[in-house]
Amino acid sequence: MLFFKDLNFKKKRVFLRVDFNVPLDDKKNITDDTRIKAVLPTLNYLLEQKARVIIGSHLGRPKGKRDPQFSLYPVYKKLSQLIARKITLAPDCTGEEVTRLKQSQGKEEIILLENLRFHPEEKQNDDSFAQELAQGVDYYVNDAFAACHRAHASIVAITQFVNKAAAGFLVRQEMDYFSRIIESPQRPYIAILGGAKVSDKIPVLANLIKKANAVLIGGAMPYTFFKAMGFEVGKSLVEEGKKELALELLKKAEEKGGRIFLPSDHIIAREATSGTDFKTLTRFPIPEDYMALDIGPETVKKYSGFIKNAKTIFWNGPMGVFEIDEFCLGTNAIARAVAASNSLSIVGGGDSVSAIKKTGLEKNISHISTGGGASLELIANETLPGIEALSER
Repeated sequence: MLFFKDLNFKKKRVFLRVDFNVPLDDKKNITDDTRIKAVLPTLNYLLEQKARVIIGSHLGRPKGKRDPQFSLYPVYKKLSQLIARKITLAPDCTGEEVTRLKQSQGKEEIILLENLRFHPEEKQNDDSFAQELAQGVDYYVNDAFAACHRAHASIVAITQFVNKAAAGFLVRQEMDYFSRIIESPQRPYIAILGGAKVSDKIPVLANLIKKANAVLIGGAMPYTFFKAMGFEVGKSLVEEGKKELALELLKKAEEKGGRIFLPSDHIIAREATSGTDFKTLTRFPIPEDYMALDIGPETVKKYSGFIKNAKTIFWNGPMGVFEIDEFCLGTNAIARAVAASNSLSIVGGGDSVSAIKKTGLEKNISHISTGGGASLELIANETLPGIEALSER
């Protein structure tokens, strides 16, 4: 995989693929600009090297058609505050007006293309659309790690239509960290998986059973396993169609020495709402009008023991409904344990990052990934379509 600093960008036009899929409030104000700031080192380097930069990104899910609510205008405003250069927001990402903007692009000017996903061809990885994106472009730089698990036109197909394709600082950093836990992790290697659905984590679990010394499971996922084992779990979230698969995963883990660990106690309540009454349950059954919403103190103690002795940790997904104060204690305790460990610790995007930031411990984590879905697919498959496309070039 070529690193972009190995290229000479002087007088070159560069298509910089980023992930500016940032959260917006009801007034279209950006509520978290982490993904924008994460790309600034690559963008500033390109500008310092006198490159003419064209930025491409998606935002939200416009379903292949122009939708003003998913315009990149809020990103344009934020980027204009962060970069002391002229930035032009193009009316589209292809077409005559975009071609004209490219042809008249000044040395100090950045062109921010409108949402790539306004075109269905983007998600279809369409060659003709990719060729249009690459029109007038010399080099392609991918700094959109969080989108590298998507085989889309601006991630994969575009690499065929440029002279050189390379990874930016962010993609290089992400891959450097993940390669350390994929290729030769220091042991004990502990994986912590939370969140709602087993189905979201099936390929990850299958690989981690083989690779990790222990897989600690929290969130709502355990209750599909417990229900499959014959326990009564009340109103806890269960994927009925995944029970058989859950048993297969447990069997495979047992063959490897029992590497999957489930909660031994549970914080339960009738509703997942703030101010509700809750209690700790140390044995089944969970009453039929209750649901499990967090791991209990015994589980925290057990999981923290694994974490304390770990040399490598991968964490994706909260241990409970951490957005509600009554059910955030398990997630917060695991965050503190990971932060206090002497391990290489990687937190894989999404709600896990939000949980870490909520505790203020992000500086104690070795690496916080910008991509939740991308990090999971990378752990599961040990490569990504976007990385493969760069490597092939």
